[in-house]
Amino acid sequence: MQEIRIQEIEGVRIGQAENRDAATGCTVVLCPEGAAAGLDVRGGGPASRESELLKPVAAADRIHAVVLSGGSAFGLDAAGGVMRWLEEQGIGFDTGAARVPLVCASCLYDLTVGSCTVRPDAAMGYAACEGAARGNYQDGCFGAGTGASVGKYRGMGQAMKAGIGSYGVQLGALKVGAVVAVNALGDVFDWKTGRQAAGLLTPEHSAFLSTEEEMYKSIQVVRNKFVGNTTIGAVITNGSFTKTEMNKIAAMAQNGMVRAIRPVNTTADGDSLYALSVGRVEADLDVVGTLAARVVAEAILRAVDRATGLDGLPARRDLGWA
Repeated sequence: MQEIRIQEIEGVRIGQAENRDAATGCTVVLCPEGAAAGLDVRGGGPASRESELLKPVAAADRIHAVVLSGGSAFGLDAAGGVMRWLEEQGIGFDTGAARVPLVCASCLYDLTVGSCTVRPDAAMGYAACEGAARGNYQDGCFGAGTGASVGKYRGMGQAMKAGIGSYGVQLGALKVGAVVAVNALGDVFDWKTGRQAAGLLTPEHSAFLSTEEEMYKSIQVVRNKFVGNTTIGAVITNGSFTKTEMNKIAAMAQNGMVRAIRPVNTTADGDSLYALSVGRVEADLDVVGTLAARVVAEAILRAVDRATGLDGLPARRDLGWA
Protein backbone atom coordinates (compact mmCIF):
# COMPACT_ATOMS: atom_id res chain seq x y z
CA MET A 1 0.00 0.00 0.00
CA GLN A 2 1.36 3.42 -0.94
CA GLU A 3 0.36 6.97 -0.10
CA ILE A 4 -1.10 9.07 -2.90
CA ARG A 5 -2.47 12.60 -3.20
CA ILE A 6 -6.24 12.93 -3.27
CA GLN A 7 -5.88 14.52 -6.73
CA GLU A 8 -4.50 11.25 -8.13
CA ILE A 9 -7.93 9.61 -8.01
CA GLU A 10 -9.34 9.82 -11.52
CA GLY A 11 -12.89 10.96 -12.11
CA VAL A 12 -12.98 13.80 -9.58
CA ARG A 13 -11.79 17.38 -9.46
CA ILE A 14 -11.54 19.24 -6.16
CA GLY A 15 -11.49 23.01 -5.87
CA GLN A 16 -11.78 25.70 -3.24
CA ALA A 17 -12.66 29.33 -2.73
CA GLU A 18 -12.53 31.40 0.41
CA ASN A 19 -12.74 34.84 1.95
CA ARG A 20 -9.70 35.03 4.23
CA ASP A 21 -10.78 38.28 5.90
CA ALA A 22 -14.17 36.84 6.83
CA ALA A 23 -12.62 33.42 7.63
CA THR A 24 -15.03 31.30 5.63
CA GLY A 25 -15.03 29.34 2.39
CA CYS A 26 -16.17 26.25 0.53
CA THR A 27 -14.67 23.16 -1.07
CA VAL A 28 -16.30 21.36 -4.00
CA VAL A 29 -15.80 17.77 -5.15
CA LEU A 30 -16.86 17.59 -8.79
CA CYS A 31 -17.76 14.28 -10.45
CA PRO A 32 -18.31 15.18 -14.12
CA GLU A 33 -19.21 11.59 -15.10
CA GLY A 34 -21.35 11.15 -12.01
CA ALA A 35 -20.70 9.16 -8.85
CA ALA A 36 -22.63 6.55 -6.91
CA ALA A 37 -22.74 8.13 -3.47
CA GLY A 38 -23.68 7.44 0.11
CA LEU A 39 -23.89 9.57 3.25
CA ASP A 40 -23.55 8.85 6.95
CA VAL A 41 -24.69 11.54 9.41
CA ARG A 42 -23.96 10.98 13.09
CA GLY A 43 -23.83 14.46 14.57
CA GLY A 44 -26.88 15.98 16.17
CA GLY A 45 -26.91 19.30 14.30
CA PRO A 46 -26.29 18.86 10.56
CA ALA A 47 -26.88 21.48 7.86
CA SER A 48 -27.38 19.68 4.56
CA ARG A 49 -28.94 19.74 1.10
CA GLU A 50 -30.24 16.93 -1.13
CA SER A 51 -29.42 14.22 1.42
CA GLU A 52 -32.57 12.32 0.41
CA LEU A 53 -30.99 11.66 -3.02
CA LEU A 54 -28.48 9.35 -1.38
CA LYS A 55 -30.96 7.00 0.24
CA PRO A 56 -31.15 3.62 -1.49
CA VAL A 57 -34.87 4.10 -2.28
CA ALA A 58 -34.29 7.37 -4.18
CA ALA A 59 -34.43 7.04 -7.97
CA ALA A 60 -31.20 8.87 -8.84
CA ASP A 61 -28.25 6.48 -8.82
CA ARG A 62 -25.50 9.07 -9.37
CA ILE A 63 -24.74 12.63 -8.30
CA HIS A 64 -22.45 15.24 -9.86
CA ALA A 65 -20.93 17.15 -6.95
CA VAL A 66 -20.54 17.42 -3.20
CA VAL A 67 -20.11 20.83 -1.56
CA LEU A 68 -18.40 21.19 1.82
CA SER A 69 -18.97 24.70 3.12
CA GLY A 70 -18.59 27.05 6.02
CA GLY A 71 -21.29 29.54 6.98
CA SER A 72 -23.60 27.18 8.87
CA ALA A 73 -26.92 26.65 7.03
CA PHE A 74 -26.36 29.95 5.19
CA GLY A 75 -23.51 28.25 3.33
CA LEU A 76 -25.92 25.91 1.56
CA ASP A 77 -26.34 28.75 -0.94
CA ALA A 78 -22.93 27.82 -2.39
CA ALA A 79 -24.50 24.76 -4.01
CA GLY A 80 -26.49 27.04 -6.34
CA GLY A 81 -23.28 28.33 -7.88
CA VAL A 82 -22.00 24.79 -8.30
CA MET A 83 -25.22 23.87 -10.12
CA ARG A 84 -24.82 26.84 -12.45
CA TRP A 85 -21.22 25.93 -13.29
CA LEU A 86 -22.13 22.30 -13.97
CA GLU A 87 -25.07 23.33 -16.14
CA GLU A 88 -22.77 25.53 -18.21
CA GLN A 89 -20.56 22.48 -18.79
CA GLY A 90 -23.55 20.41 -19.92
CA ILE A 91 -23.35 18.19 -16.84
CA GLY A 92 -26.49 16.97 -15.13
CA PHE A 93 -29.38 14.52 -15.08
CA ASP A 94 -31.18 14.64 -18.42
CA THR A 95 -34.85 15.39 -17.72
CA GLY A 96 -35.71 15.89 -21.40
CA ALA A 97 -36.27 19.62 -20.98
CA ALA A 98 -32.94 20.38 -19.28
CA ARG A 99 -29.95 18.79 -17.63
CA VAL A 100 -30.27 19.16 -13.86
CA PRO A 101 -27.01 18.80 -11.89
CA LEU A 102 -27.46 16.78 -8.71
CA VAL A 103 -25.48 18.55 -5.99
CA CYS A 104 -25.34 17.52 -2.34
CA ALA A 105 -23.99 19.84 0.34
CA SER A 106 -23.09 19.94 4.02
CA CYS A 107 -21.99 22.93 6.09
CA LEU A 108 -19.99 23.55 9.22
CA TYR A 109 -20.43 26.40 11.68
CA ASP A 110 -17.61 28.96 11.46
CA LEU A 111 -19.57 32.12 12.37
CA THR A 112 -17.56 32.63 15.58
CA VAL A 113 -14.34 33.15 13.56
CA GLY A 114 -13.86 36.18 11.32
CA SER A 115 -17.15 37.74 10.25
CA CYS A 116 -20.52 36.21 11.13
CA THR A 117 -22.27 38.18 8.37
CA VAL A 118 -20.17 36.97 5.42
CA ARG A 119 -20.95 33.42 4.32
CA PRO A 120 -20.28 31.25 1.26
CA ASP A 121 -22.80 32.00 -1.48
CA ALA A 122 -23.50 31.00 -5.07
CA ALA A 123 -20.64 33.18 -6.35
CA MET A 124 -18.18 31.45 -4.04
CA GLY A 125 -19.48 28.03 -5.05
CA TYR A 126 -18.99 28.94 -8.71
CA ALA A 127 -15.47 30.19 -7.94
CA ALA A 128 -14.65 26.90 -6.19
CA CYS A 129 -15.65 25.05 -9.39
CA GLU A 130 -13.31 27.26 -11.38
CA GLY A 131 -10.66 26.45 -8.80
CA ALA A 132 -11.28 22.74 -9.35
CA ALA A 133 -10.68 23.24 -13.07
CA ARG A 134 -7.28 24.73 -12.16
CA GLY A 135 -6.54 22.08 -9.53
CA ASN A 136 -6.23 24.60 -6.69
CA TYR A 137 -7.02 22.28 -3.76
CA GLN A 138 -4.62 22.41 -0.80
CA ASP A 139 -4.70 21.34 2.83
CA GLY A 140 -4.87 23.87 5.64
CA CYS A 141 -6.97 26.99 6.18
CA PHE A 142 -8.55 27.01 2.76
CA GLY A 143 -12.00 26.33 1.37
CA ALA A 144 -14.34 24.82 3.95
CA GLY A 145 -11.46 24.75 6.44
CA THR A 146 -10.80 28.50 6.38
CA GLY A 147 -12.68 29.25 9.60
CA ALA A 148 -12.57 25.77 11.15
CA SER A 149 -11.58 25.30 14.79
CA VAL A 150 -11.48 22.56 17.44
CA GLY A 151 -11.54 22.18 21.22
CA LYS A 152 -14.42 24.57 21.92
CA TYR A 153 -16.00 23.04 25.02
CA ARG A 154 -14.83 25.97 27.18
CA GLY A 155 -15.47 28.59 24.50
CA MET A 156 -13.39 30.14 21.73
CA GLY A 157 -10.83 31.57 24.16
CA GLN A 158 -9.41 28.08 24.73
CA ALA A 159 -9.97 26.71 21.22
CA MET A 160 -7.43 26.03 18.46
CA LYS A 161 -7.41 26.67 14.73
CA ALA A 162 -7.97 23.72 12.42
CA GLY A 163 -8.59 23.44 8.70
CA ILE A 164 -9.18 20.99 5.89
CA GLY A 165 -7.03 17.93 5.26
CA SER A 166 -6.71 15.13 2.74
CA TYR A 167 -5.04 11.76 2.45
CA GLY A 168 -5.10 8.89 0.00
CA VAL A 169 -3.74 5.38 -0.46
CA GLN A 170 -3.36 2.96 -3.36
CA LEU A 171 -3.57 -0.82 -3.02
CA GLY A 172 -2.93 -2.43 -6.37
CA ALA A 173 -5.34 -0.76 -8.79
CA LEU A 174 -7.59 0.41 -5.95
CA LYS A 175 -7.43 4.02 -4.77
CA VAL A 176 -9.17 5.39 -1.68
CA GLY A 177 -8.88 8.95 -0.38
CA ALA A 178 -10.60 11.42 1.89
CA VAL A 179 -10.94 15.17 2.26
CA VAL A 180 -12.20 16.39 5.65
CA ALA A 181 -12.92 19.85 7.08
CA VAL A 182 -12.36 19.56 10.84
CA ASN A 183 -14.48 21.81 13.03
CA ALA A 184 -15.09 19.66 16.11
CA LEU A 185 -16.33 20.44 19.60
CA GLY A 186 -13.80 17.88 20.81
CA ASP A 187 -10.07 17.22 20.54
CA VAL A 188 -8.05 15.74 17.67
CA PHE A 189 -5.69 12.81 18.25
CA ASP A 190 -2.94 11.16 16.27
CA TRP A 191 -4.72 7.87 15.61
CA LYS A 192 -1.39 6.00 15.34
CA THR A 193 0.14 7.09 18.66
CA GLY A 194 -2.96 8.08 20.65
CA ARG A 195 -1.44 11.46 21.51
CA GLN A 196 -3.52 14.62 21.46
CA ALA A 197 -2.64 16.76 18.45
CA ALA A 198 -5.04 19.70 18.86
CA GLY A 199 -8.05 20.77 20.87
CA LEU A 200 -8.93 22.34 24.18
CA LEU A 201 -6.16 24.52 25.65
CA THR A 202 -5.49 25.78 29.13
CA PRO A 203 -6.51 29.45 29.59
CA GLU A 204 -2.89 30.55 29.12
CA HIS A 205 -2.43 28.31 26.03
CA SER A 206 0.49 26.49 27.61
CA ALA A 207 -0.81 22.93 27.38
CA PHE A 208 -3.71 20.75 26.32
CA LEU A 209 -6.72 19.98 28.42
CA SER A 210 -8.90 16.95 27.77
CA THR A 211 -12.40 17.85 26.61
CA GLU A 212 -13.64 14.49 27.85
CA GLU A 213 -12.23 15.05 31.33
CA GLU A 214 -13.68 18.55 31.41
CA MET A 215 -17.08 17.15 30.50
CA TYR A 216 -16.88 14.56 33.27
CA LYS A 217 -16.58 17.27 35.93
CA SER A 218 -20.35 17.70 35.97
CA ILE A 219 -23.42 15.75 34.91
CA GLN A 220 -25.63 18.82 35.14
CA VAL A 221 -27.80 19.23 32.06
CA VAL A 222 -26.55 22.00 29.74
CA ARG A 223 -29.51 23.49 27.89
CA ASN A 224 -27.63 25.94 25.66
CA LYS A 225 -24.55 23.93 24.76
CA PHE A 226 -22.14 25.60 22.35
CA VAL A 227 -23.12 24.40 18.88
CA GLY A 228 -20.52 26.06 16.64
CA ASN A 229 -19.03 22.83 15.35
CA THR A 230 -19.38 20.00 12.78
CA THR A 231 -16.78 17.92 10.92
CA ILE A 232 -17.68 17.24 7.29
CA GLY A 233 -15.91 15.36 4.54
CA ALA A 234 -15.97 13.00 1.59
CA VAL A 235 -14.35 9.64 0.91
CA ILE A 236 -13.56 8.98 -2.75
CA THR A 237 -12.68 5.66 -4.36
CA ASN A 238 -12.16 4.32 -7.85
CA GLY A 239 -13.75 1.10 -6.66
CA SER A 240 -16.99 0.18 -8.40
CA PHE A 241 -19.95 0.15 -6.01
CA THR A 242 -23.68 0.86 -5.94
CA LYS A 243 -25.31 3.67 -4.01
CA THR A 244 -26.42 1.20 -1.32
CA GLU A 245 -22.85 -0.10 -0.96
CA MET A 246 -21.49 3.45 -0.76
CA ASN A 247 -23.82 4.16 2.16
CA LYS A 248 -22.20 1.24 3.99
CA ILE A 249 -18.72 2.49 3.11
CA ALA A 250 -19.65 5.95 4.42
CA ALA A 251 -20.74 4.34 7.69
CA MET A 252 -17.48 2.40 7.98
CA ALA A 253 -15.50 5.54 7.13
CA GLN A 254 -17.04 7.28 10.14
CA ASN A 255 -14.85 5.01 12.27
CA GLY A 256 -11.99 7.25 11.17
CA MET A 257 -13.67 10.17 12.92
CA VAL A 258 -14.07 8.04 16.03
CA ARG A 259 -10.33 7.23 16.00
CA ALA A 260 -9.21 10.82 15.53
CA ILE A 261 -11.74 13.00 17.41
CA ARG A 262 -12.87 12.72 21.05
CA PRO A 263 -15.65 13.32 21.89
CA VAL A 264 -17.31 13.02 18.48
CA ASN A 265 -20.86 12.89 17.06
CA THR A 266 -22.24 14.97 19.95
CA THR A 267 -25.50 16.91 19.88
CA ALA A 268 -23.38 20.02 19.33
CA ASP A 269 -21.78 18.59 16.16
CA GLY A 270 -23.34 17.88 12.78
CA ASP A 271 -20.73 15.34 11.69
CA SER A 272 -21.44 14.14 8.14
CA LEU A 273 -19.40 12.01 5.78
CA TYR A 274 -20.05 11.33 2.09
CA ALA A 275 -18.63 8.41 0.12
CA LEU A 276 -18.24 8.58 -3.67
CA SER A 277 -17.55 5.79 -6.18
CA VAL A 278 -16.00 7.18 -9.37
CA GLY A 279 -14.28 4.18 -10.95
CA ARG A 280 -14.63 0.63 -12.21
CA VAL A 281 -12.10 -1.27 -10.11
CA GLU A 282 -13.61 -4.41 -8.60
CA ALA A 283 -12.79 -4.44 -4.90
CA ASP A 284 -14.11 -5.94 -1.68
CA LEU A 285 -16.49 -3.61 0.16
CA ASP A 286 -15.00 -4.37 3.58
CA VAL A 287 -11.48 -3.67 2.37
CA VAL A 288 -12.57 -0.31 0.96
CA GLY A 289 -14.59 0.56 4.06
CA THR A 290 -11.64 -0.25 6.31
CA LEU A 291 -9.27 1.79 4.15
CA ALA A 292 -11.83 4.60 4.17
CA ALA A 293 -11.68 4.80 7.97
CA ARG A 294 -7.88 4.90 7.78
CA VAL A 295 -7.70 7.76 5.27
CA VAL A 296 -10.37 9.76 7.14
CA ALA A 297 -8.37 9.54 10.38
CA GLU A 298 -5.20 10.63 8.60
CA ALA A 299 -6.97 13.47 6.76
CA ILE A 300 -8.23 14.79 10.11
CA LEU A 301 -4.69 14.84 11.47
CA ARG A 302 -3.46 16.60 8.32
CA ALA A 303 -6.16 19.24 8.80
CA VAL A 304 -4.70 20.33 12.14
CA ASP A 305 -1.06 19.84 11.12
CA ARG A 306 -1.41 22.10 8.07
CA ALA A 307 -3.54 24.77 9.76
CA THR A 308 -2.21 28.24 10.59
CA GLY A 309 -3.37 30.63 13.28
CA LEU A 310 -6.20 33.01 12.43
CA ASP A 311 -8.37 35.57 14.22
CA GLY A 312 -6.61 35.01 17.54
CA LEU A 313 -6.87 31.21 17.40
CA PRO A 314 -3.46 29.50 17.57
CA ALA A 315 -2.69 26.51 15.37
CA ARG A 316 -0.61 23.49 16.30
CA ARG A 317 2.39 24.75 14.36
CA ASP A 318 2.12 28.22 15.97
CA LEU A 319 2.47 26.65 19.42
CA GLY A 320 5.53 24.66 18.35
CA TRP A 321 3.79 21.34 18.97
CA ALA A 322 3.72 20.07 15.38
